[in-house]
Amino acid sequence: MSLGSTNNEPGKGRGMFRRGMRVLWVAMRSEPWVFAVAVAGASLHAAVTVGSASVLGHITDTIILPAFAEGRTTAAALATAAALLLAVGAAKALGLGARRLFAGLMQFRMQARYRRSVARKYLRLPLAWHHRHPTGQLLSNANADVEAAWQPLAPLPMAIGSLFMLAVAAVAMVVTDPVLALIAFVVFPVLAAANVAFQRRVAPLATRAQALRAHVSEVAHESFDGALVVKTLGREDTETQRFTESAHRLRDAQISVGRMRAMFDPVMEALPNFGVLAVLLIGMWRLSNGAVAAGDLVQFAYLFTLLTLPIRSFGWILGDLPRSVVGWDRVQKVLTADGAMRYGEERIDGHGGVRLTVRGVSFSYEDGHTSDGAGRDLADAPADTDAPRTTVLRDVDFDIAGGHTIAIVGPTGSGKSTLTTLLMRLVDPDTGTVSYAGTDVRELAKGEIARVAALVPQSTFVFEDTVRGNITLGADVDDSEVWEALRLARADSFIAALPDGLDTRLGERGTSLSGGQRQRLALARAVVRRPRLLILDDATSAVDPQIEAQILAGLRDTDLAATVVVVAYRRATIELADEVLYMEQGTVRDRGAHRDLLQRSPGYRRLVTAYERAAAERANEAAGETAGETAGTDRVAVDLDRAGSAERPSGGAPYGAADDIDTAEEIVR
Repeated sequence: MSLGSTNNEPGKGRGMFRRGMRVLWVAMRSEPWVFAVAVAGASLHAAVTVGSASVLGHITDTIILPAFAEGRTTAAALATAAALLLAVGAAKALGLGARRLFAGLMQFRMQARYRRSVARKYLRLPLAWHHRHPTGQLLSNANADVEAAWQPLAPLPMAIGSLFMLAVAAVAMVVTDPVLALIAFVVFPVLAAANVAFQRRVAPLATRAQALRAHVSEVAHESFDGALVVKTLGREDTETQRFTESAHRLRDAQISVGRMRAMFDPVMEALPNFGVLAVLLIGMWRLSNGAVAAGDLVQFAYLFTLLTLPIRSFGWILGDLPRSVVGWDRVQKVLTADGAMRYGEERIDGHGGVRLTVRGVSFSYEDGHTSDGAGRDLADAPADTDAPRTTVLRDVDFDIAGGHTIAIVGPTGSGKSTLTTLLMRLVDPDTGTVSYAGTDVRELAKGEIARVAALVPQSTFVFEDTVRGNITLGADVDDSEVWEALRLARADSFIAALPDGLDTRLGERGTSLSGGQRQRLALARAVVRRPRLLILDDATSAVDPQIEAQILAGLRDTDLAATVVVVAYRRATIELADEVLYMEQGTVRDRGAHRDLLQRSPGYRRLVTAYERAAAERANEAAGETAGETAGTDRVAVDLDRAGSAERPSGGAPYGAADDIDTAEEIVR
């Protein structure tokens, strides 16, 4: 639900109170019965509080004063007084308990509902949207912002229940003395003016503080994720300083909000007391003139003191409203975000490897960043269609017959990994189509791609769960099928050696496993689902070459009969493919058998033989052939330079053969 435009200038605080009330109205409509019980409890507590004055007066007049006058009392009188006081206490406790219990229930239910809504929206939004929003900000939206949005719900039933107390006390004051009542009611417009001033000043401060909460989460999450890099490179002090600066900015923003609250809350507390003082001073003057009786003045002063509780409860709500509106706005920017994946109703029937067709596919990433580090959240701005973009893929065309294996080869930056995300429809292309068995993937039903295809990405994620849980991910799969997938991924031997086999719990992110073991576990996770299209994005780079050859050979020999797309660098891996797709600068430069490409494509030949040439030069160096070493190094350097120039876009830095050739250079050195 939208509350209208969120583009108002925060410093103006326009409509903050109105918009805050509309946020609370969303909760009232969502939880009407829980809210009604909470308000009923608050009203009972308020009514008993007002009525307790009559009870105390009755006990004073009928029990206490006669006891003092006669010097004695009776057990029946004391029992009556005790019963009345116990009844008042029990009624107040019942009302107070109902109010607090159901107000908290309403608050926690709304927070849980919107956390689930935000999480579901995250799953529906495309990968391109997530690229513009760091993980820390997403965590803040789902936690801190949701919590802030519903913070005023706790005192809301109390404030509404107190309206009854306010109405009764106001009517009684008017009946007692209209002049004093008129003077007392001056407090309310003063409170309204104080609230307007507070909202105008605190709104921009609360907005900045909420944005900085997300930035601190972003920095912390990034530091934790990169803990290995930070420690191995000795950058602890730098990361500590970066986090300290972000935390200090958040601290200063929170202090600014706290200062405003520190000014506002005492005003809300003091105004009723000043009202009581004014009533007593003017009442004494009217008493001296005979305009009011002493008893009426005492009763009036007591009634006015009852107004302090409703005024304080309103103050709590008003103090929380700015942060509530800011949190709501930030949550709504997620819930109303555009770009959710659209699905059709088509299904992929049949068995065996699926035919894959790519036609005219182009894709680009939007440049830019999400935050300037000072609390201004740039990712929440509307998408700019004219923003600079980096084109990664250009007019990519190819077909893969069902059951065939194709290797995608190319230097770093040529668009191989991006292509795999398009094949799995993690993102949609800017132009062109990707089709399974002749059906555009955008026309497939929701969940159909996950049923048909599986992707094993470059970076392997292992959950802090058992081996079985990491492979099945909650799917109903027999252990026999799990072991079959592990055997195919050549992971069965080391899994069997674990203390509890499939029931062994793995550490966070699989820290107890080696890189190659994690990759084989991820491969088993994909294979156990028996996909008809299996995409391996350099998924065996950390595996021993012999094991890798066994895995790929096993995929070909098994009855899985899947279409396999493998992003490969190793020559042994490439040679196992039925066909090779060679990419440069986001386009398909050549296609064919590995042996044919070696003959006709210089760029392909330089890339796949870089390691072999570097190894040859290392052998020459070991043999002490100094002259040959120098010449060989020059030859490799020339070849590497040519490979780089072949990938160099106009006006830009060379892509080169990138990581593969960089490694070769290190070997030569």
